[in-house]
Amino acid sequence: MELTTDESPMIRVEGIEARYGENVIFHDVSFDVRRGEIFGILGGSGCGKSTLMKLLIGLRSPYAGKVFIEGEEFVAEDPKIFERFARKMGVLYQSGALLSSMSLAENVALPIQENTQLPAEIVQTMVHLNLQLVHLSGYQDYFPDELSGGMKKRAALARAMALNPALLFFDEPSAGLDPITAAEMDQLIMTLNQSLDTTMVIVTHDLDSIFNIIDRAIVLDKEAKTVVASGNPKELRDSSENERVRRFFQREA
Repeated sequence: MELTTDESPMIRVEGIEARYGENVIFHDVSFDVRRGEIFGILGGSGCGKSTLMKLLIGLRSPYAGKVFIEGEEFVAEDPKIFERFARKMGVLYQSGALLSSMSLAENVALPIQENTQLPAEIVQTMVHLNLQLVHLSGYQDYFPDELSGGMKKRAALARAMALNPALLFFDEPSAGLDPITAAEMDQLIMTLNQSLDTTMVIVTHDLDSIFNIIDRAIVLDKEAKTVVASGNPKELRDSSENERVRRFFQREA
């Protein structure tokens, strides 16, 4: 895909390390995420994919190393810095994390109401537009338990986009979906990326999604406890010199 003309990275990660107590999850992880691309965080179970995403969105702090967003260090421990950067981000969690006691419109409106002083009619317009973007027009009064799994994911995506973030994070967006619905979700992600020029970071192990929508990726390895490959997923599948990387992409034991 064609990226925006600003070549400075949206995210820069420099030598970060994550630990749980004395257990090192990964170390010396460095990479850039370019503006406007769909970037993947890949690897087998237990390699630290979700932990890395938590570091990028400020839910955890790295044991060592730094994260920069748009050239500025993201210090999650500083409440003012965290709040300012959090408004630039939207997150689609694996479960969707919709509030079951609220309608879709109320779920999508919540981050707008909590972070702005906009009048109610403007909030309603923003909710309508976001639901329209994810093909849920007319469902604003439905509650999450009245929706299919794919519709819940799209509703959660509408909420993640509510404040028009520059960055969108996805944690296993196709998890729990049947193949057709998963493919529809992939297509929606690509369409939004191209139409909104939003930078996207996706944690996934779904090979169809990886090859269909991801521009570049890093591969974390549980044994090496670091990044063992980076680049375009199809190129890594076909030409990586790392045997474990090839096995991951080819689903070999």
